[in-house]
Formats: sequence, structure tokens, C-alpha cells
Amino acid sequence: MANPDDTLIIETSQGRVVVAMRPDLAPKHVARIKELARQGFYDGVVFHRVIDGFMAQTGDPTGTGMSGSGQKLRAEFNAEPHTRGAASMARAQSPDSADSQFFICLANSNFLDKQYTVWGRVIEGMENVDKLKRGEPPTAPDKMLSVKLASDAKE
Repeated sequence: MANPDDTLIIETSQGRVVVAMRPDLAPKHVARIKELARQGFYDGVVFHRVIDGFMAQTGDPTGTGMSGSGQKLRAEFNAEPHTRGAASMARAQSPDSADSQFFICLANSNFLDKQYTVWGRVIEGMENVDKLKRGEPPTAPDKMLSVKLASDAKE
């Protein structure tokens, strides 16, 4: 496994998803995700936008896609491609509007490259991401039951 302090364990209603975070690519985004995970911010949050052949989005505590933690992040666009399994920050029109929402690419989505901040990659459980209910929003959305750093997780 990757460095436990840079490994995010997301227990979803479809099973475990493990993301290797990349502070070398997006140090401020990774630091913020760690902070939110340690606060329990993501626990119980739904996947409010799951588009077949594209991506699964989560991180809005209201489940609407219109909210976040209230702290905007400056873009850390990088050369990491938006391929299947990439974890990247959602944002509004402004490049510096990412907050707590993120998405996992279900398929290669290279048209997003260098326009959204990739901060990690799924290293385990992509089959569970594939099982998430589809929709914008899904009728009965799946949830992140808990989100923890591997270094904090008690097995």
C-alpha cells in the first residue's frame, strides 16, 4: 500500500474504495481533503452525480452539488491525466473555485486534463465505484459511509 498518511479509505454503500493521494501533484488539495476527512465532513455524504461512462461526483454535504465546506482552493492543475480511476476536484466556472466536492473518473476523460486538479488515483475498489447508482441525482444515491486516512483507520 502507498504511504498510509496519503491513502484515503472511502467506505461506500457499495464497498471499499482506496485512493492513493498525490501531494506531489496537488499539495493544498490533498491537505484539505485530509483535513475534511479527519473532521468527519465526508461521512454520510451521497454521490449526487454519477454519469455512466464519465464520472461519479460527491463531497457536497447537502447532496445537491451546489454546496461545499465553504473554503475555496486555488487551482493546482497538473499533467496527471483524467483516466479511469483518477480522483479530481470538482469546481464551478472559476478555476479557483474547488472546495470539498470531488469526482472519480469511470472512464478516460482526457478533455478535463489541465482544467481540473487531479489529486489521487483509485488503487483498490474501482469495481465498487462502478456499482454506484447512476443519475443526476440518482433516485436512491449511494453514500460515502466513512472517509478516513489509512494512518487513522482502526481495522
